[in-house]
Amino acid sequence: MRFTLFIWRQSNKEEKGRFKKYQVDDISSSMSFLEMLDLLNEQLINKNEDPVTFDHDCREGICGSCSLVINGVAHGPERGTTACQLHMRSFKDGETIHIEPWRAKSFPINKDLSTNRRSFDSIIQSGGFISINSGSVPDANSTPIPKTIADKAMDAAACIGCGACAAACKNSSAMLFVAAKVSQLSSLPQGKAEADKRVLKMISTHDKEGFGSCTNTGACEAVCPKEISIGHIAKLNREFIRAAFKSDLNL
Repeated sequence: MRFTLFIWRQSNKEEKGRFKKYQVDDISSSMSFLEMLDLLNEQLINKNEDPVTFDHDCREGICGSCSLVINGVAHGPERGTTACQLHMRSFKDGETIHIEPWRAKSFPINKDLSTNRRSFDSIIQSGGFISINSGSVPDANSTPIPKTIADKAMDAAACIGCGACAAACKNSSAMLFVAAKVSQLSSLPQGKAEADKRVLKMISTHDKEGFGSCTNTGACEAVCPKEISIGHIAKLNREFIRAAFKSDLNL
């Protein structure tokens, strides 16, 4: 397979970037998208050119590092798939592919396709914890939790914090990310002790980091590689309203 690539090249966050054209040949349809970029970088290095910088780690759809907008879609054309798990058979032979980094004010570009997502770390640190001393590992059945609630908590916990939701939103909102973290913990008994403080702190940090408000368009859910439902945003709103009301009444 042969592809024409237009890749965003940018030295750092201060410099202006631009798309640069590359040609890659003899690409196997079973290659992952990142393996294709690896091959391109090998060719660039052999020609003493600067390789393309991009984020990656596990390459198993778990870590959330692969932050690529491919042909205008976060993580590419396959629904429920991270860029590292996207294969070249998803594209037509001879196709032109545009590759760029996340586009969000709160994700400044480090270089080329690599972005700084420390803002997500700040949100997690502000409230994504529980202070209950659980002691030794309890028996799995010692805390009865209805399966429907456990399933919802697990669905939210599937969030890998990749940032695709913010990159896809026209307001660069990270509400799906915040909602997943809040919903995950507030659904379970272990997370209820600090539920009110957590939701207030995490939303406050979300706003301070420069993320916008939810647009209700569903773009975040559409590109989420773990297909997390925007229904969690509704739960986040309910948690926030209740916590804010109790805070105003000093309850």
